[in-house]
Amino acid sequence: MRILVAVVGKPRDAALATAIREYETRAARYWPVAFKEVREESSRSLSVQQVREREGERLAAAVPAGAHVVACELGGAAMTSEEFAEWLQRRREQAKDVAFMIGGAHGLGEAAQRSASTRLSLAPWTLPHEIARLVLAEQLYRAGTIIRREPYHK
Repeated sequence: MRILVAVVGKPRDAALATAIREYETRAARYWPVAFKEVREESSRSLSVQQVREREGERLAAAVPAGAHVVACELGGAAMTSEEFAEWLQRRREQAKDVAFMIGGAHGLGEAAQRSASTRLSLAPWTLPHEIARLVLAEQLYRAGTIIRREPYHK
């Protein structure tokens, strides 16, 4: 099993980018994981819907064929850290690649939503996409520690 995290844009805040890199590096100790940033669409001359669609098409195109696609969005399934670890372990046992998609400032477009087999809520609140990326990276790391029954290191 390989994991891909496809996200719109790069973190703008240096401190947040450092935290994201830290947890992505930690997660990579437990999972074969890659992170793909797709170009953020300028909303100067486009509607919110057009921005969502263009970014969603880029995200969907970044996903490898045959992967189990997970749309990270409000209204998706909520899982505890333990449930998420078990879910990932089942994908690993099935040798099924997993691709997580995190939309941009306006969320996921329909193309990205249609390509998803699973919808996952990272929190009951709306999160900025950079924070969503950090939360997902941290939970991938935490899932690895849970599966290996290791203490969680801060």
